Formats: sequence, C-alpha cells, structure tokens
Amino acid sequence: MNNHHLRVDGLGPDPGPWRRLTARDSVLRRVDWVLLLAALALSVIGILLVWSATRNRTEINSGDPHYFLVRQGINLALGLALAVGVMWLGHHRLRSAVPLFFAFSMLFMLLVFTPLGTEINGQRAWLSIGGYTLQPGEFAKVAIILGMAVILADQVDAGDRDYPSRRAVLQALALATAPLCVVVIDDMGMAMVLSVIVLGILLASGAPLKWSIGLMLAGVVGAALVWALGVLDDYQLDRFAAFADPSRDPAGVGYNTNQARIAIGSGQLDGKGLFQGTQTTGQFVPEQHTDFIFTVAGEELGFLGAGGIIVLIGVVLWRALRIARDSSELYGTIIAAGIVAWFAFQCFENIGMALGIMPVAGVPLPFLSYGGTAMFAVWIAIGLLQSVRMKRPLTA
Repeated sequence: MNNHHLRVDGLGPDPGPWRRLTARDSVLRRVDWVLLLAALALSVIGILLVWSATRNRTEINSGDPHYFLVRQGINLALGLALAVGVMWLGHHRLRSAVPLFFAFSMLFMLLVFTPLGTEINGQRAWLSIGGYTLQPGEFAKVAIILGMAVILADQVDAGDRDYPSRRAVLQALALATAPLCVVVIDDMGMAMVLSVIVLGILLASGAPLKWSIGLMLAGVVGAALVWALGVLDDYQLDRFAAFADPSRDPAGVGYNTNQARIAIGSGQLDGKGLFQGTQTTGQFVPEQHTDFIFTVAGEELGFLGAGGIIVLIGVVLWRALRIARDSSELYGTIIAAGIVAWFAFQCFENIGMALGIMPVAGVPLPFLSYGGTAMFAVWIAIGLLQSVRMKRPLTA
C-alpha cells in the first residue's frame, strides 16, 4: 500500500477528503445548519430593512444611500468571523478566559461614565472610540452567561453534586449584580434583558426553585423602589406613561409608538413592497433602523413578511433549546439556556414595543437592528451554541 494513501494516524487507508468532511464526527455534520441558516437569513433581511430605512436619510448617511447597507454588511461579516472563532476555540477552551473577559466587559461598561461615554436618546450607554460607537452592555450579556455558567456548573460537572450549592448560587448572583448595578442607572432596557438572562440561567441550572422565586420578588421590590425613589429620568417615566395611555400626547411622548403602529398597520397582508413604504420613506418613525426596525418589515413586507421573521426567530429559539436539552454537561446547558432567555425576551420586548403591547425600552431586535456591537454579540452567541452542540455525544 502506498504511503500517500494512508491516514494521518497510520491506522488504515485514507478515506479521502469528502468522506472526512461528511463523517459522523466531522465538523460539517456536527454544525446545526438549521440554526445557522435561520440566523443568517434574519441578518440578511435585517440588512435590507436597514437599507430601506436609511437610504433617504441624508442627515445620517452623509449623502450616501448605501452607507448603512455597507456598514451593516461589514458588521455581519465581522460577526460571522467572531462566530467561527468561538466555534474554533470552543466553549471549553474559553472557560479559562471567562474571568478576564468579564473584567474587560465591566471596564468597558464603567468607561461610559468617563469622557469616552456618549449619550444617545437620553441614555449614556455608549462609548465613542476612534469615530466608532460601541455599546458595552451587549458584551455584558455574553459575560454574564459565561460567568454564571462556570460558577454554577463547576461542582455539578465534576460529579460532586446533583445541583448547584447555595454558595455557588450566591456567587453567581453576586457576579451578575455588578453589571446590573451599572446599567440600571441609565439603561432600563438593558437591565431588563440582563435580569431575564439571570432568571433563565437559574432555572436551567437546577438550583432550587426558591432562588428563582426570590429573584423575581427582589425584582418587583427593586422596581418599586426605583419608581418610589425617583431614580428614573423624565424620558423613562414618559415612556411608561405613553405605554399606559397610548393616546397621551400623540405629538410628544406617544409619537413613536403611534407612528410605529400606523406603519405596521399600513402594510396589511402582503406589504407595500421593499423600499416602497410611504411611512418609511417619509421618515415618520424615529429610530427606525435601530429600535423600530420591525416597523419597516410590517409596512413593506406586510403581515406575511413580518410573520415570516417571527417564524425564523422561533426556529433560532427552537434549535437553541434543543442544544440546551441535548448537552451532556450543565456548563453547556446553562450557556444555551442563557442565550435562549436573552434572544426570547429581547425579541418579545422589541416587537412588543413596536406593536404597543410593551413599553418602549430601547433594545434592538437581534440580528435585524442596525448596530455593530449588537451584531457581534448575537453572532458570538451563535458561535457558543454551535460549540455546545458540537460537544454533544454522538448517538448510535
């Protein structure tokens, strides 16, 4: 037998490149292609919707109708590269780097209170570095998921316990409290998302239910205290007032939600056609390429197109839940469950505020809203999900 036909390990004939790629334990067979393609489809649709919402807005596109199309395309390309990098490294190899990643996330979050911080729409939650705007809170989502997963799964995956100890739960909650205390000062939307992530992780970890119930009660008490002590800014109070009474000040605090419902309703069943939305072209909906991107889908793609987007989001959540269920270790289960809680709540809140069934909280729609940091974070999450799936045991 010729040597060039031997396998690298010398244990038999080389099966050839195609057989290696399609073997049961190959990367191609282990990747969740349904999840990947659904997330990619959402991102591509988002690029088109962002382009439609910004091509006529000369005040923000520097006179270039393709400005946001190109930038969001670059954001997606970088996001895909990050996902591949996370898949290549694997969530196990990243485990040792979690403390460092968490520390850097906290540092970036605190920098928003320095001269590097930038205020947008009343929220000081962004950093302006070298002409680029970053939102550190997006990376905090990933940091909390990984950090809590490491703490809660340590003894369980080692076989020492069947569920996390009280000490582990307290340590995990203490870790999550740090970024929550930072964002609750000026970004209630981010605080809501992080809180739901923490709750989802606790439920998935197998910790006694009393911890989850206690966390929910603490959240209610905390929200009541924030309201009673007047911590919320006027613009945040106005948003809740507009949610409670949509007819209140339709030209002021209720303008966004009223215009959003008009845009979505005008699309009817099959929409006006991509780039043909009169509400979108007329720029009636503020922040339409970011927080209110769903209104572009509702107007231009109609009920069918907007419904299709929701179906794709459902596919992403379904595959992520399967990954959480099939993981052979608690560490992987918690990572996947935390991502499910993140995506599910943020999608519900964003679409809900566009429809008027949730208060305006200033959170982007995953995969679709314009923004580099948000795009990077969700694709890092997809990379983590794929890594967890690839580590699952092979079935017969």
